[in-house]
Amino acid sequence: MTTYAIGDLQGCVEELTELLHRIRFNARRDRLWFVGDLVNRGPDSLGVLRFVAGLGDAAITVLGNHDLHLLAVACGMARPKRKDTLDDILRAPDRHRLLEWLRRRPLLHRDRRLGFAMVHAGLPPQWTLTEAAARAAEVESTLASRQMPALLGSMYGNQPELWDKRLRGDERLRFIINCFTRLRYCAEDGRAAWEEKGPPGTQPAPFKPWYAVQSRKTRRTRILFGHWSTVHLGSRQDFRAANVFPLDRGCVWGGALIALRLEDRKLFRVASHQPRVFED
Repeated sequence: MTTYAIGDLQGCVEELTELLHRIRFNARRDRLWFVGDLVNRGPDSLGVLRFVAGLGDAAITVLGNHDLHLLAVACGMARPKRKDTLDDILRAPDRHRLLEWLRRRPLLHRDRRLGFAMVHAGLPPQWTLTEAAARAAEVESTLASRQMPALLGSMYGNQPELWDKRLRGDERLRFIINCFTRLRYCAEDGRAAWEEKGPPGTQPAPFKPWYAVQSRKTRRTRILFGHWSTVHLGSRQDFRAANVFPLDRGCVWGGALIALRLEDRKLFRVASHQPRVFED
């Protein structure tokens, strides 16, 4: 069995089809890991969602911020944004089945045999991987319950900026969701800069990319992540030393879609079919 981790799709189903042809994917023998953001901003979110959900046990997907936004819009807890491309899903006859599948995806996946963990965005430095898994489970259990609409309605916002185990209720769950689906920069004490989106080197002091914080407790864990399409555009990044593997190459913005074969860390790439724009 061969395992491939694939970057943010965001509705780019043609590029996914081309990439799977390039790696000669066979659902009977291979496994695909997706770093989240299956949907939104691209041309065929419905096609991506149907395809990935249809893979069954051959695919593992973690939730991204756009995936959660889709769930929030679908249950009436958020308004669509101007650049959203979610209408095809919201009007689909199989909408309920697809959204039920999506709401039950995890925020974190770990495979001890392969020695990799996967999240959409990042992890704060205070959490061990065991603690991160416990925090993810708090949100996952709520998403699977009748409390899902209330959770999705309260997840938007930038407070709190810093983890405290004494956090409770909406603030606690909002911070957890923001870390797994939005984190790019934080300070050494773990204080997050949620609104900073540029490539490394453009952020104000004292913030660093989350993976570069020296006190990070998950430094010995190989972590796959997406979300940050500009992470490769900044000053030289030593991802290997940080033990991280960023997989978002901005396919929806005209960049590329990549797959990392986990067994030997070989990279496969196809060019985007989308117009080139500078946006994240």
